[in-house]
Amino acid sequence: MTLTSVGRPTRPHPAISEGHASLTGGRGLLQDEPLLFELGGWDKTGVDLPAAEHDASDLGGLLRTTPIGLPGLSEPETLRHYVRLSQMNHAIDLALYPLGSCTMKHNPRLNEKLARLAGFADLHPLQPVSTAQGALELIDRLAHWLKTLTGMPAVAMTPKAGAHGELCGLLTIRAAHEAAGHGHRRRVLVPTSAHGTNPATAAFVGYSVQEIAQTADGRVDLADLAAKLGPDVAAIMVTNPNTCGLFEREVIEIARVAHASGAYFYCDGANFNAIVGRVRPGDLGVDAMHINLHKTFSTPHGGGGPGAGPVVLSAALAPFAPAPWIVHGPAGLTLVEDARDEAAAAFGRMCAFQGQMGMFVRAYAYMRSHGADGLRQVAEDAVLNANYVKARLSAEMTPAFPDGPCMHEALFDDSWLEGCGITTLDFAKAMIDEGFHPMTMYFPLVVHGAMLIEPTETESRRELDRFCDALLALARAAKAGDTERFTGAPYLAPLRRLDETMAARKPKLAWRPEPTTVAPAPLAAE
Repeated sequence: MTLTSVGRPTRPHPAISEGHASLTGGRGLLQDEPLLFELGGWDKTGVDLPAAEHDASDLGGLLRTTPIGLPGLSEPETLRHYVRLSQMNHAIDLALYPLGSCTMKHNPRLNEKLARLAGFADLHPLQPVSTAQGALELIDRLAHWLKTLTGMPAVAMTPKAGAHGELCGLLTIRAAHEAAGHGHRRRVLVPTSAHGTNPATAAFVGYSVQEIAQTADGRVDLADLAAKLGPDVAAIMVTNPNTCGLFEREVIEIARVAHASGAYFYCDGANFNAIVGRVRPGDLGVDAMHINLHKTFSTPHGGGGPGAGPVVLSAALAPFAPAPWIVHGPAGLTLVEDARDEAAAAFGRMCAFQGQMGMFVRAYAYMRSHGADGLRQVAEDAVLNANYVKARLSAEMTPAFPDGPCMHEALFDDSWLEGCGITTLDFAKAMIDEGFHPMTMYFPLVVHGAMLIEPTETESRRELDRFCDALLALARAAKAGDTERFTGAPYLAPLRRLDETMAARKPKLAWRPEPTTVAPAPLAAE
């Protein structure tokens, strides 16, 4: 039996719900919930506002003459709506979040508490610098430790995410080439397994992109790189550890040949969590690298933000870093925001102000609470957990690169599913019925039917075993021919399988009432 609530299908698993169809669309204590707009209440409001003291004559033609189109809900209705929606989402506070290449780990509540301190949370970006000395000092200290951890002499703090950091790094590289009279360098080399933002960012800056081949063991093909280097190459972009979950063993040689050809070495630092406290990218010959503070230093990313992607720079690129710069002076800390003095060669700026203050506080709190030995253990435990997952799952699933250990994530292909009539997508959907968010699927593209799992360092062995036990049981069920369990999954989620391709290509970004819906009436005037 198929029941619908506000046009959305909910179907209990037939194996456990035969004869027990839900009349409400709910499932036990999990409440069904329509869209906010579908809750109605167009002729009421949950907030009483006093009448305006002045008219709106100064707004000219901007005065609204039609209803605003928002439903009016009471406080309990509003609260219940969002609590019910939250129960339909997976969360890092609920269970392991195994997305590969994403570092979804626990966010210490201490960091949240500190980010909400009035002196940080209530700052205004236009207030006098003299009144924000504490905030500037925190940014300056965070910058110091980022430089220390990476072995780099300079850092641009303002980029607000990984891709924004990539943009910053490539703009810095372009400025350095142009200052040296090498504006003809317009080509960027990118490995086939790179994050999609790498070639996209290079193209956005105006560079042409050429792929570097990958070796059979999942690393950069050094011979292919050397063959493609030339006088028109501006930079190479390499992720290390890479998206296959492997450390680039030839990274120092990669840097050497790039520098010998006059190119700069940009490192995608999305996976810095796997080497923080263990490896300094500056020692490897890296010229520029973004660091996702929201991944390595606590706050799991997602939901549209916030994020922060500071970019560490080599001595050759440091003069071209974007403003603003924090400098120490007789009156304390000040900001150099114009292309003069220390920032005379800056290529410009990345954003209007000084970056993501809340993320700076969280990252600094994370560093201070862990200490040098704790940060080193972060990397060690992240790698240990990934190898534990790889070892356990290899009993039923096929590692994409079985020889040797992995780094922070375990990568599997779909060869073990051959003959089962089940795809990577089917397997991932069945994971939802077991209470787990699927791993990253079909990425990196160089591995067929890829399943990329990053457990991070914050998961206990008990939780890792719970996760592995579930996946091993599913794998055995797939091989035993229980095809329907997978091709029809998920059965227990609030919504069944959606047409994800259509949703991506033709998203509905605005709600419109159905033809039978009564149009919202304007609120009654006071």
